[in-house]
Amino acid sequence: MPGVPVIGLTGGIASGKSTVSDAFAALGAAIVDTDLISRELVLPGQPALAEIRETFGTAVINAEGGLDRRQLRTRVFADSQAKVRLEAILHPRIRDAALAAVAQARSSAPYVVLVVPLLVESGAYAWVDRVLVVDTTPEIQQRLLVARDQVDLALAQSMIQAQASREQRLAMADDVVRNSAGIEELLAQVRAADRRYRALAAG
Repeated sequence: MPGVPVIGLTGGIASGKSTVSDAFAALGAAIVDTDLISRELVLPGQPALAEIRETFGTAVINAEGGLDRRQLRTRVFADSQAKVRLEAILHPRIRDAALAAVAQARSSAPYVVLVVPLLVESGAYAWVDRVLVVDTTPEIQQRLLVARDQVDLALAQSMIQAQASREQRLAMADDVVRNSAGIEELLAQVRAADRRYRALAAG
């Protein structure tokens, strides 16, 4: 449906993207999450997982034959070339799957929220209608990342620095929700965005 807008939702790691996308889902938006697509692509038996094993060795495969995410993450954030190789394996597959999922979701939703953590870095989602950035401070990101992923502060900082800067994301934003004043304020901003996107869909 040509009138159904696609909103590219992005933000730094541990900025609150999942909370925001869940809130949009509760309001009736269709959600296409590239993180979930990525997880499906590396399930046992998938070609992408086989290619990752060939590229990085069995050290990144767990005892059940699945991907050892912690091991791979440590490897990738310590070696920029490893990051490039991993992205070459996953990103084209993710983009193709996301495009197909968005096309399907547009047939039955007021608007589609496409969650792309690396939207700014990839440059591959220029076809979205608007870019919505979840913005927060690096200090909040570090605290949440250490608590959520059980990593030390040095690794948390390197994970944040490996992504686009806060300034780069904001420069690309059509809309911003700020995650720094508590959940109620964040949800109020999502409700306001929902009204804007429904109005956009209505023309």
